[in-house]
Order: sequence, then structure tokens, then C-alpha cells
Amino acid sequence: MQETWRWYGPFDKISLPDIAQTGATGIVTALHEIPYGEVWHREAIAARNREIQAAGFSWSVVESLPIHERIKRGEGDLSALFANYRQSMANLAANGIYTICYNFMPLLDWTRTDLTAPVARGGTCLRFSAPRMAAFEIHMLGRAGAEADYPAEVRQQAAIWFQQSTQADREGLLHSIMSGLPGAYDRYDVASLRQALTLYEGLGRDDLRANFKRFLEEVIPTAQELGMRLCVHPDDPPRDILGLPRIVSNQDDIAWIMGAVAASANGLTLCSGSLGANPANDVPAVARRFADRIHFAHLRNVRKDADGSFEEAAHLTGDTDMVALIAALLEEEALRRDAGRADCTIPFRPDHGHELLGDAGAGTHPGYPMVGRLRGLAELRGVICALSHPATKRG
Repeated sequence: MQETWRWYGPFDKISLPDIAQTGATGIVTALHEIPYGEVWHREAIAARNREIQAAGFSWSVVESLPIHERIKRGEGDLSALFANYRQSMANLAANGIYTICYNFMPLLDWTRTDLTAPVARGGTCLRFSAPRMAAFEIHMLGRAGAEADYPAEVRQQAAIWFQQSTQADREGLLHSIMSGLPGAYDRYDVASLRQALTLYEGLGRDDLRANFKRFLEEVIPTAQELGMRLCVHPDDPPRDILGLPRIVSNQDDIAWIMGAVAASANGLTLCSGSLGANPANDVPAVARRFADRIHFAHLRNVRKDADGSFEEAAHLTGDTDMVALIAALLEEEALRRDAGRADCTIPFRPDHGHELLGDAGAGTHPGYPMVGRLRGLAELRGVICALSHPATKRG
């Protein structure tokens, strides 16, 4: 498995020389400065690639080449947007970059209600609180029908939190929810979010699936011709949110996507944290079922609460058996080597580390601190080395 590190380019407080000290050999990044739907030109890709290579890395994965919201809504004439996406893919391939991680979550990306929840032995983590999300949807946003999406106990806790909260608390909650847009810098206040949601009125699960299938039909044949690998990222959290459907949340969803366009270029980003936040998902089992279509892995762990809340755990101590998951990925790599597949090495990155020691106040992107991810990478590296060692295999 190739160790990679997410880097936000010129927006990142962590430099490439800093990342070099982690031992990672690949960079996961994007041209975050380019608006959604516009072409990534060869020259811009080449310039960023030269910067990465000069620091001693390969640009291993694009995360992400974002999908314009009009495609997700199926709104209007989309031919130019599809053409631009295909051209960007061709320009990436021309620069030797062949793996694209993307998601199909409408409007918002990953969502958390607290960016600095305390960790028992010190440090902080990202947390999703179902009661606080309910407070936001019901009492701050005033979304019609929100009450029906939460059980009575969660609604009660939400009402208590809202009644006791200060204006600063509510602003902090909004900030946390709006922070989960890696690479996207649109931010909403309550009024503008309410307005943005009107564009999705009437969009149901079947509609979103149909729009996703159309996207796959438009781009996967080109990806196949170029030798590229597209890998969809699961929903985070893996549940409907803000009244918007989520359609990449469990094994049935993934099976539908893989079958929508049956091609090796239509693959999966195995995110153990996103999938692990759904109690119905056995993440190692998901990895084994879809192993031959996994093009990239986000390795992180979560600890779930009964009310639907969850928080980022240390990489080896959450609810997902990380050792069993890595074993499944290593087994798939061995099968690919035996089959002579060019993609026999699966890139992975340590995801959503705790903020530890000097991470606090460093100004890094939420969930992407230096020390916390370095700890995660060291733990994951240890598991991979142990499982790959001849003595382990003899045992």
C-alpha cells in the first residue's frame, strides 16, 4: 500500500517539506482554486505536479475533481459541464495522474457539529452530535419536516441545548457545519443556506440516483479509455441530512453504483470512517465484497453512540477492526499482483487525525492536523508492516 498525505496546496499551513518528514511518498490534492465546473487546464496541472515532484513526491490521487451541483440536481443543459469534466480528466491523464476521488453528496460535504471535541487523554477531535444537528435543523434553520428525521429523545435534547445556548454557541455550531467542505470555500449563513436548500426541493433518492447514473454514463467511458480510475467517496455522515438524500451510505448503495456502469474505472474510495459511522456497515466485509473496485482508501476510525452521534477515534481504537480491514486490502493487493494488474498498489492516507500537542492553534484545515495524522500514519504503518512480515505469514 502506498502511504499518501492530503495537501491543500497554497491554502495549506503544512508544507511539502513538512510532509516529507512523515515518510509518505504520495500526495493527494486538487486545484482547489478553480471554481466547480470549470476546466482544469494542462498548464495548471503541470505546474502543481512539478511542485509536488520537486519535493520528492508523486501526485497519487486527485481529491477531488468536484461535480457541479447542477449535475447533482439534474438541472438544465448539462452538456458543457460534462464536457468540461471529461476535458479535465484528459488533462490529468496527460500529466500522468490517473486516480480521481470524488463524492456525490448534494450541497454539503462531510458534516460535523464540533471541530474541537475533547479527547479523554488530551487533544481534540471532530464530532457529530445528533442532538446538536437536530437543534440546528429544527430551531435555527427551521426546516420543514426536520422533526420527523429525529427520534423524540434526540429532539428533546436538541430543544434543551437550543434553550441553553448563547448566540456564540449557535454561531459556533453553524461554523462547524459549514467547515466540512474540503476544497470548497462557499460558506452559508442560516438565511443563505435556507435559500440554497430551495434549489433541491423535490429531489428524492430516486432522482439523485438517476442524476448520478447519468454522470457515470457521461464520464466513465472516457475514464476507461484514458486508463483512469474514478472512486466515489461514501457519504459522511452516512444518512440523509438537511432533508437531502444520501445515496452512498451502505453495501446496497455501493453495489448499485458499481452496477450502474459496470467498468473497472467506476470504483470506490474505501473510507472506513464514513462507512463506519453507519451501524449497519461491517467495514472489513465491505472491503472484501468490493475489493477489486477499491482504488483508494481513507483509513480512520469512529466511535458511535446509540443516538446516531459519533466522533473520530484514534485510528486503531474505534469501532472498526482496522487490522482486519488492512488485512483485506493487503490480500486484494496480492491478488492484483498475481493477476498482473497495473493498479496492484492501493494508495491510502491517514484521515481525520486528532489535534494533539502543537496542532492546537496551528490553523490547519479541520480534521487535517500534522501531529494527529502523523500518529495515525505511524499506527497504520505498523499494522501494514506487521501483516506483511514473513514471520506473520508463517504464523
